[in-house]
Amino acid sequence: MVDERIIICMKWGSLYSVDYVNVLYSACQKAMKGDFRFVCLTDTDDDLSAGIERLDIPEIGLSSEEWYTKGVWPKLALYVKNLHSLKGRCLFVDLDMVVLGGLDEMFDYGSGFVCTDMGDGWRPGGRLGATKEPGTCIFSFDIGKESQILEAFHKDKAGAKRNFINEQDFAGAYANGVDFWPEGWVLSFKRHLRQPIGKDLFFSPKAPPANAKIIAFHGDPRPYNLIQRNTVFWDNLPHLGNGQVKWMHDYWVSNGGRVF
Repeated sequence: MVDERIIICMKWGSLYSVDYVNVLYSACQKAMKGDFRFVCLTDTDDDLSAGIERLDIPEIGLSSEEWYTKGVWPKLALYVKNLHSLKGRCLFVDLDMVVLGGLDEMFDYGSGFVCTDMGDGWRPGGRLGATKEPGTCIFSFDIGKESQILEAFHKDKAGAKRNFINEQDFAGAYANGVDFWPEGWVLSFKRHLRQPIGKDLFFSPKAPPANAKIIAFHGDPRPYNLIQRNTVFWDNLPHLGNGQVKWMHDYWVSNGGRVF
């Protein structure tokens, strides 16, 4: 029996609208040639598109306050030993990712824990390859085979939160066989597409290159900030991103996203 290919996202609270889930699902359908399942782990009753499997986020012992503190610790629920009896290779995708294509290759690439390199080259002005830091905005792993990550968290939750900035740093420290996506597959909107300070007031962000599979919108701005009607400045000082970004708008609308 061939292992299933399962794309998983997570949604809790109200930071992201249901459109983020539905747009992501639509984009993944276009980006996959082979069969796959799309699972949303969630605590909400939003109106998800047909074809999306809604499953509860596993309980991992977080207090109600810890769900919304810095660090995104609820994502560690991905590493329970039995994740709703799912079996196979998982490609986890954060809701603020823009999926462009070629996801079959991401399932086929490497083994163990394959993730985004968010080291020095990920940051504006950083030197590519200078440092490597695991990032979990989009990563793959074998479901049920990384339970030691969650077990380590349970052994010393206070120490984990004290010694690690967030769940991705913690997961990277305890994962099996960490590897990174090939250069160019996952790009940072801020690092690779946003215009330099000053120039961003007059010129729209660069369109994604043809070979990119994912554009990561980590933190602010988020994808929807770039597509709202009558938007003026959507970035944070000293950046001054200005006006609706056509390629982002077209991606959102073509995948069923609403614009208010």
